Amino acid sequence: MTVEIGMQVPNFELETNSGETVTLSKFKGTNVVLYFYPKDMTPGCTTEACDFRDQIQQFTEVNAVILGVSPDPVERHQKFVEKYGLPFLLLADTEHRLAEAFGVWKLKKNFGKEYMGIERSTFIIDKEGNLVKEWRKVKVKGHVDDALAYIREQLS
Repeated sequence: MTVEIGMQVPNFELETNSGETVTLSKFKGTNVVLYFYPKDMTPGCTTEACDFRDQIQQFTEVNAVILGVSPDPVERHQKFVEKYGLPFLLLADTEHRLAEAFGVWKLKKNFGKEYMGIERSTFIIDKEGNLVKEWRKVKVKGHVDDALAYIREQLS
């Protein structure tokens, strides 16, 4: 089953960069920006994470929390957080179950090689836990502004 717009997002539980376990239900009453990215420390993923970091105050002002998700292990997430001063949680989806639930675990092609990986995507979950907006095949430039504008205009 793939999560779709208008659906209640099933509660999930994943380990964070700090090694604690977090559930979606912990954020009930808050808007959640759930963004999936391919890999820590790569150029596009670093730019996207730093864009979210640089606007964290604006997201906080509209009662939104940011959760980054990739298949990287907890230790790599923690290095990424420390290197770039990321003020939000990164979730280790090492078994890519959450990515599969959101339909972002895809066959990718790069330099003639095929492999399974994350298709960069962002999902907005409202205060009641419903999926209200999605962006798939995200281009990094300007994307964080789009996510913030959506929350400001539709959810605050």
